[in-house]
Amino acid sequence: MRATIDQAGRLVIPKALRDQLGLRPGEVELVPDGAALRLEPVTSDELAEVAGRLVIPSADQVVTADEVRMLRDVDQR
Repeated sequence: MRATIDQAGRLVIPKALRDQLGLRPGEVELVPDGAALRLEPVTSDELAEVAGRLVIPSADQVVTADEVRMLRDVDQR
């Protein structure tokens, strides 16, 4: 997918790619990666209280049951 950088240095990320990656308006972290540029959403380190428990606020990403099992199994090794 191609895009153009304008004279002010702005790069418009095509909507299809933003949707695929779950990118939302707001701050991002730019990291040089060889000849490439890596873009990462900035996440908050804040905790929220839900039903008397501290939880990490959702990043609007769906975690599947298979991913939960994988993470659980890795932690048990």
